[in-house]
Amino acid sequence: MHLLVEFVVSFLSTVGFGLITNVPRRSLLPAGITGSLAWVAYYLVLQVDPGLILPNFTAAVVIGILGNISAMMFRVPVNIIYVPSLVSLVPGGILYLCMRSFTLGHEQLTSQYLFNTLTIAISLAVGFVVAEVIFYRLKPLIKRLVQPDPTK
Repeated sequence: MHLLVEFVVSFLSTVGFGLITNVPRRSLLPAGITGSLAWVAYYLVLQVDPGLILPNFTAAVVIGILGNISAMMFRVPVNIIYVPSLVSLVPGGILYLCMRSFTLGHEQLTSQYLFNTLTIAISLAVGFVVAEVIFYRLKPLIKRLVQPDPTK
């Protein structure tokens, strides 16, 4: 039941951010599904490994692969799927705490928050790169499955 709540809330946050950023209406559903499946993957991996790297990396791979498939199916640029799907993973709260501790003069906390922010950002970036490599290896197969042959 808790996993279903995580799915629904992440779907709503992804779609809500898509509405705020004027994502085309036809791409809201695939972006919402991509973002919520990525969050569920993040949540499940977080139960196994409570670190920062593996859950964010896994979620980025899910967004990268599903985002490319959705972009191909709905004929939209992949960034239109990526941006709203990524909103729940961006370490904005940690970066805020980093800036706050910096202005208060807490160097130890500042360096810890900055390290965590950079770790998450790098794991998301590497996850997207890995997803792109996987997707382009599977692209011919996916293209045959998603886009039917027009000659038939």
